[in-house]
Amino acid sequence: MTHEIQITEPVDLCLPDGRLNPAAVGWSRKPLHRANLRGWGRNKRWEYWGVVTPAHIVGVVASSLDYAGVHGLYLLDRVSGREIVVDATVPLARGATFPDRSGSGRVTASGGGLDIEIQQQYDGTTVKARSRDVTLDLTMPVVEGRDSLGVVVAWGRTRFQYTVKDVGRPVHGTITAGGVEHVVPAGSYATLDHGRGRWPYSVTWNWAAGAGEGRAIQLGGKWTDGTGTTENAVFEDGRLHKIGADLRWEYDRTDWLKPWRITGPGVDVTFEPFHERVARTNLGILAGETHQCFGRFSGWARGADGQKIDLEGLTGWAEEARNRW
Repeated sequence: MTHEIQITEPVDLCLPDGRLNPAAVGWSRKPLHRANLRGWGRNKRWEYWGVVTPAHIVGVVASSLDYAGVHGLYLLDRVSGREIVVDATVPLARGATFPDRSGSGRVTASGGGLDIEIQQQYDGTTVKARSRDVTLDLTMPVVEGRDSLGVVVAWGRTRFQYTVKDVGRPVHGTITAGGVEHVVPAGSYATLDHGRGRWPYSVTWNWAAGAGEGRAIQLGGKWTDGTGTTENAVFEDGRLHKIGADLRWEYDRTDWLKPWRITGPGVDVTFEPFHERVARTNLGILAGETHQCFGRFSGWARGADGQKIDLEGLTGWAEEARNRW
């Protein structure tokens, strides 16, 4: 299913001079890269956790763009459609901390009435976030033998990105909104987007992720096209099947709630949104617009054995993001 190189041993992302380590380019089934980024100005570091429960959708992000920290907490009530959005921009990302390895260490971020703490240990990750209206206390335990997708995408020796997409992790804990505590039930799933890299100033990407019992899908586009590396994979019973082809994304930018189509060698996916989240930022040199749609997947993706893996009923999101950063 892929021509890409599989990384099987720990490796540094960068050479001592800060340029991309050629030996780091490829994909892995677990986090193996140390993001030893150097320099200042183009580095991007973030931890994003998205959680889907029968009643809510949650997004938590802590990020450093070197010259700014951009942090956020999002909560959607799936019954009422009510959104709670808390955003914070902190000059020079003051007070934010990010470890150089996914799955270990502590992430902290605060500002604008929002506090985020992510603790990563050998047995799982805890996410705690607090704002005036929403408090999260979530745990995503590690499942022995379960794969995630690590990928290094290279635009060149000085512009590159390492990402870990861990889709469909089990999750438990509580979500408190407006003083009402909601216990996260069985059948809820969490997805990690871990990012470390040195990005071009202007970039557009697509990202889709969905999970259900025993299956998950992870698809990306635009930002990886033509690099020879993708962030595409399908998971079945915790086993990753890498998809090396660039995919075709079709959606209506005048009506984001119309069905999306994602197709290509080994992939035929339809995504039907039920809610659109729009996030816009314009701070001069820092600007962005993201349309993140939540919905349900159908279709199939082909596993390494050639068999089609049914994606019917997976729930998650598909998005387009355009950034100047």
